[in-house]
Amino acid sequence: MTTRTDRQSPTLHASDSHDLIRVHGARVNNLKDVSVEIPKRRLTVFTGVSGSGKSSLVFSTIAAESQRMINETYSTFVQGFMPTLARPEVDVLEGLTTAITVDQQRMGADPRSTVGTATDANAMLRILFSRLGKPHIGPPSAYSFNTASVRASGGITVERGAAKTRTVKATFNRTGGMCTRCEGRGSVSDIDLTQLYDDSKSLAEGAFTIPGWKSDSQWTVQVYAQSGFVDPDKPIRAYTKKELQAFLYGEPVKVKVNGVNLTYEGLIPKIQKSFLSKDKEAMQPHIRAFVERAVTFTTCPECDGTRLSEGARSSRIGRISIADACAMEIRNLAEWVRGLDEPSVAPLLTALQQTLDSFEEIGLGYLSLDRPAGTLSGGEAQRVKMVRHLGSSLTDITYVFDEPTIGLHPHDIQRMNNLLLRLRDKGNTVLVVEHKPETIAIADHIVDLGPGAGSEGGTVCFEGTVEGLRAGDTVTGRHFDDRATLKESVRKPTGALEIRGASAHNLRDVDVDIPLGVLTVVTGVAGSGKSSLVHGSVPAGENVVSVDQSPIKGSRRSNPATYTGLLDPIRKAFAKANGVKPALFSANSEGACPTCNGAGVIFTDLGMMAGTSTTCEDCEGKRFDSSVLEYHLGGRDISEVLAMSVAEAEEFFGAGEARTPAAHRVLGHLADVGLGYLRLGQPLTTLSGGERQRLKLATHMTEKGGVYVLDEPTAGLHLADVRQLLGLLDRLVDSGKSVIVVEHHQAVMAHADWIIDLGPGAGHDGGRIVFEGTPADLVADGSTLTREHLAAYVGA
Repeated sequence: MTTRTDRQSPTLHASDSHDLIRVHGARVNNLKDVSVEIPKRRLTVFTGVSGSGKSSLVFSTIAAESQRMINETYSTFVQGFMPTLARPEVDVLEGLTTAITVDQQRMGADPRSTVGTATDANAMLRILFSRLGKPHIGPPSAYSFNTASVRASGGITVERGAAKTRTVKATFNRTGGMCTRCEGRGSVSDIDLTQLYDDSKSLAEGAFTIPGWKSDSQWTVQVYAQSGFVDPDKPIRAYTKKELQAFLYGEPVKVKVNGVNLTYEGLIPKIQKSFLSKDKEAMQPHIRAFVERAVTFTTCPECDGTRLSEGARSSRIGRISIADACAMEIRNLAEWVRGLDEPSVAPLLTALQQTLDSFEEIGLGYLSLDRPAGTLSGGEAQRVKMVRHLGSSLTDITYVFDEPTIGLHPHDIQRMNNLLLRLRDKGNTVLVVEHKPETIAIADHIVDLGPGAGSEGGTVCFEGTVEGLRAGDTVTGRHFDDRATLKESVRKPTGALEIRGASAHNLRDVDVDIPLGVLTVVTGVAGSGKSSLVHGSVPAGENVVSVDQSPIKGSRRSNPATYTGLLDPIRKAFAKANGVKPALFSANSEGACPTCNGAGVIFTDLGMMAGTSTTCEDCEGKRFDSSVLEYHLGGRDISEVLAMSVAEAEEFFGAGEARTPAAHRVLGHLADVGLGYLRLGQPLTTLSGGERQRLKLATHMTEKGGVYVLDEPTAGLHLADVRQLLGLLDRLVDSGKSVIVVEHHQAVMAHADWIIDLGPGAGHDGGRIVFEGTPADLVADGSTLTREHLAAYVGA
């Protein structure tokens, strides 16, 4: 046998020439005829200030068109059940591959949705226990807290050809694992009776403490007093068992009060219908406060919060039940699964082991499978979604990530970088929207958008390597190597917020004094207990303004003017200047264009094909009736005002005929958080994640509070915007506020007056205070992971 050594290198195959994703003439949102060429099977990072068009290019153009084209490969019948996607506004898109989007959208907040149900882990555990659990209680559904047990029997009609029908008896039985008391939620709601009445008083003496219930004149109270079921002159604590049952839980019956027929109903169902069935956010503040006091949520006493039935909890593998397994930290659960040796379920154990190891690999080993999905941060939710892709054998996929380092301590960012590189090295195209220099530095290719945000962005400022970006004269290039310095002097506290014995989640009876009157940063690795300490221990009240990472809710009719309440003083100013009603200046009310109902566009549903929208011909997209546009304030109509940027509107409402102090104040807050470029009428659906976070911050700045609690305010912020945020935090503190920030960004840590570092690790390895002091003290004397990265950042 001979070996050939004289082979010629093969010529380039035609299929090998398709190594680029070509975008030509993209005009989605603020993109201005953007044309780029993105190399396949490489890691490309998209940078630029918040609102420059990164998400519009990556998600709304490339990923959206890939998904739309995949949907079109299905039959029209199947497409009828799928969401209809419109083609992005782009001239040419070539070289697309199947796109998998891993975004920061929070997972559903349904209490039955957990980390285990959101991944494949719970399904595999249920199968495992149904095969190996002793005693055997049934199929996998018997271990599911989302499945209720069902039993039914009766006669069914069976048809077998013409005139051959007969009735047979049938029985149906399904064993589920749902706890019947809490219905798989793990907690039960109860009404605190002490918030409803003072049992030392009688009804005639005004026992009710419910807002709006007056014993002398209120009809509802008179129904109870004159019903005949209870003695109105007897203190409630003296009621007999029968009287108390009728008072609290009586069925609806007709009674005559002062000659009028009314309905009597027990107090508990009456309260549930009157208060608890309504949207809490739409209630008046004093009513909402009453509901929050009166309704308590407690751990289900029957299942002890496991959500599972007694049968599901009784079945065990060794000494471990499925409830015990789900309550373990995932890294400990992985060790337990690794110790199981059962050849009959070997493939299942292998798959479960790979899934659990992926959690640990991605830095989420501190979670447990029974952790409610709604309690995960945006960064944690994004990494949980990554779990199912890490072990995938698919290649030549386009993975699209939206700031995967959000919520990560600098120590964890390297681990995330390694995962991105692993996906690339398997032959995939990885597109990442990112601001952190640590992740930008590992890119094979960089696309920098800008130069500004909103209407000032939407163009490609740079394409190339990291070295080229550093040398380039773009905003990102100029700020790429920015480093904050430690402050020479720090502010002195004016007091302290004492926290004693904090034990929420993984906190271990933490005692700490959070200084007031200064900028305090609470830091530590992801899962160390930062949010548990701040949000779980800082008492909520009128003096505390909390800005968390919960998403902004809003439709395409919502815009910065409506969300911040800015439109109210603007409408009143227009109404006063023209002597008409304020409702005329609302596109969602009387002033709406009758043709498009204030939407500005006409939507046409094309069934299984993507619907189309065309600008309304009557109002020309202005959303208002023509008669409304005849009214002016300062020479502008309402549509022209909503088309202004925040900066233009701040000047417009600051002086002259249009001077409106209430509007000017809100606009000033929007400018302070760096949103001066946003248009007042711009739909919230077009805002990026960073813009929404800052919009929420600006809204809360209008509230009167002495303590501001901010949860990762640098999320979605460009390097250049972080400096502006630090200036805003300084202004808040200098105005007499106390600012507490949960943050990982080293620039914010370096700028702090006081640092509280939690750790040393995550989950069971965290929950302790490992450092308290100034940033300079941490760099000089600390021995924590945070110290290591902060010292490297400031060059110490």
